[in-house]
Amino acid sequence: MNLTRRALVKAGAGAVATGAVAGCLEDFDPANQELDAGYAAFFTLWDWAETVSGDAIAFEDPVGAGQAGHGWSPSGDLTREIVDAGAFVYLDTPEFSWAQDIATTLEADYDTVTVIDGLEGLDDQLLDWGHEVETGSHDDHGHEEGDGHDHDEDGNESGHDGHDHDGSSVDPHVWLDPVIAQDIVDTIASGLADADPDNAATYEENADAYTSDLESLDQQFQDVSDAADRHIAVFAGHDSFTYLQDRYGFELHTPAGVSPQEQITSEQIAETIDLVDAEGIDTILYDPFIAPDGSYQLVENILEGSTATETMPITHLSGTLATWRDDGWGYREQMEEINLPALREVLDAQ
Repeated sequence: MNLTRRALVKAGAGAVATGAVAGCLEDFDPANQELDAGYAAFFTLWDWAETVSGDAIAFEDPVGAGQAGHGWSPSGDLTREIVDAGAFVYLDTPEFSWAQDIATTLEADYDTVTVIDGLEGLDDQLLDWGHEVETGSHDDHGHEEGDGHDHDEDGNESGHDGHDHDGSSVDPHVWLDPVIAQDIVDTIASGLADADPDNAATYEENADAYTSDLESLDQQFQDVSDAADRHIAVFAGHDSFTYLQDRYGFELHTPAGVSPQEQITSEQIAETIDLVDAEGIDTILYDPFIAPDGSYQLVENILEGSTATETMPITHLSGTLATWRDDGWGYREQMEEINLPALREVLDAQ
């Protein structure tokens, strides 16, 4: 089921025959089309685009509930639908290669379609895969003291280098940082305002209001970091939270690498179990998109082999679950209802 704030009624929506050749867009003529609909490449971008656009534009998320946006690929001819809608918000990174391909086609052949890259202007804030996260207290917001990571004899951080990440040197999970999120929201608002000047004031006002919400969210994470009695926890999922760790000075150890498809070795699981016991960790975080009930094999192996007894979910927010969608939870609500409680628990910041 696709996400949308209101049902989209688009002229000619049913006119595309089911036997049409994928990628053949010559029958579309968006030259005089009003910008009242659009697509965003995954849940968080959809939520932000919907919030910024308000009632002016109805954005749709093509990724179904229960699926993560990275590693996903569209069925049917999504490019045709985006051309018909008129706007596309995405991240220009190989982890969303399907979105890169669509954006390339739109920019080459359909310059009337508004294409907004949320990563535009963020080069100096992006982190490389394997970025060394420092843990401990902050001497200033976003600057940490201490280092909770182990390093090998060459000075490399152990457990993070050498993973396959689809050819990109940059960790794409920028949306998990509430501070960088403010810049992405501003980029979306600016892109929409350029394409639709009549509603520019609306986009700016909505972005400003939402930025205040993100500032509040940032402060809540900072409060958790300041109150934390421990600065390391274990996450049984692929390495998605480096931006949060780097911003707030804690470590989520994971036996998995950066790719959801990466095979986890028995040695990595054994090292994680040793860490759990050495640190006295009682609660293991898990990825609800892999195992909504927390009972998948990696979690079971860690619980069976260690002294840990509890699990809690933490979400990477590249998708949403049907229950969260039905509750009306967007990015901010999922951060407040899922991620913040999980981190308070595992970092002993109650």
